[in-house]
Amino acid sequence: MGDTTPFDEMHNADGSVREPYRALAQWLDEQPDKALTLMQSDAEAIFRKLGITFAVYGSDEGTEKVIPFDVIPRIIAAQEWRRLSKGIEQRVKALNAFLYDIYHRQEILKAGRIPEKLILQNSAFCPEMMGLEPAKGVYAHIIGVDIVRVGPDEYYVLEDNLRTPSGVSYMLEDREAMMQLAPDLFQRCKVAPVENYPENLRRTLDSVAPAGAGSSPNIAVLTPGIYNSAYFEHSFLADQMGAQLCEGPDLFVDGGKVYMRTTTGPERVDVIYRRIDDDYLDPLTFRPDSMLGVPGLFDAYRAGNVTLVNAPGTGIADDKAVYTYVPEIIEFYLGEKALLNNVPTYNCTDSDKRAWVFDNIQDLVVKEVHGSGGYGMLIGPTSSKAQREEFKKKIEARPDNYIVQPTLALSTCPTFVNAGIAPRHVDLRPYVLIGDEVRITPGGLTRVALKKGSLVVNSSQGGGTKDTWVLED
Repeated sequence: MGDTTPFDEMHNADGSVREPYRALAQWLDEQPDKALTLMQSDAEAIFRKLGITFAVYGSDEGTEKVIPFDVIPRIIAAQEWRRLSKGIEQRVKALNAFLYDIYHRQEILKAGRIPEKLILQNSAFCPEMMGLEPAKGVYAHIIGVDIVRVGPDEYYVLEDNLRTPSGVSYMLEDREAMMQLAPDLFQRCKVAPVENYPENLRRTLDSVAPAGAGSSPNIAVLTPGIYNSAYFEHSFLADQMGAQLCEGPDLFVDGGKVYMRTTTGPERVDVIYRRIDDDYLDPLTFRPDSMLGVPGLFDAYRAGNVTLVNAPGTGIADDKAVYTYVPEIIEFYLGEKALLNNVPTYNCTDSDKRAWVFDNIQDLVVKEVHGSGGYGMLIGPTSSKAQREEFKKKIEARPDNYIVQPTLALSTCPTFVNAGIAPRHVDLRPYVLIGDEVRITPGGLTRVALKKGSLVVNSSQGGGTKDTWVLED
């Protein structure tokens, strides 16, 4: 995994500034003493005014917090981005091919390339999807791929988010804020735009509408409601796309078609961008106690009268145990070697591997197979002896429920902290849209660990975000 010194994205080993960061370095040198402090408080005011908050479960200081934002952008050179986006495109095409296969002929299981029980006995596998033909053969229309950088040309994919990846509103608002806060810096750098994401999302959703939908399909964003931690994003995207924001009770099924209740009477809905989990979509097919979904929705979907984005059952492709097979999946369906590496990942079901994990747990990261948001994980190097012992017991009890990875030395970017400018660890979530074509927004959401030395970038665990600038040639 290379040297343990983290790769500094701004500086070469000799302290000189790397090419993509030159204009930024010069700009930072020219800023008067208090300029960044003022920018930082202006940024917070912008986000507060916009109401960009996220819910922190179990926090004492009220549940809504403004997501911390860092005013120093992360910069990616044009040729670095070209390589990255090729690897991302390859990955999402292979994952969609895998989903199609798993819910049809299951060739990859017959070929013995993935253990059958890993798929068929997995809680994320959705038997109701068997044999169903989604519009244009696409299952995952909106994907967030989490990527870390560990060297000049070394990137690893940490995980694929194919269910309902969130955070895209932060990417858009971070850019909006930076354009207000540092217009002069934008003039010095040719930055690829991200603001056409809502328009591209709309195009993607239009392209997968059912056959009879006409030239401007009716689109609804289905939200669990105002208490959901990503509610701001649901309403923001609906607004930006010119779509209706709906909760379950706003929709109903009649004659196998989906309608929205409006003040002028029922209106047919063609595409539903749903931000609620599979289990809650339709009480007649999935959880009978769900109050969030729409009775009869799945039958309308099966009949081809409405498109669900993302399709139910896509979670099987972002399962952390299936993740270990993604390089195989790419080779099986595309006949190509993976352009982006996975992080070496071990499962704990084999007793020899488990013994090795227990001996080295202080250097490893342990994750729950279905965990997310930085919960249910152990970061060995920063854990206490008691925490490590507790995790050993958990692994012993449910070895199939955990995967283990080495601790990566995530790259660092200059970040404005109380003590001035200092390097902090970052990751990247680019957003991909798949419908009539693959659309990748240049950059994505950079999450930054604001605590010195911390590797946890999740906002729910004290991380923040930065604007990500992909330079144009």
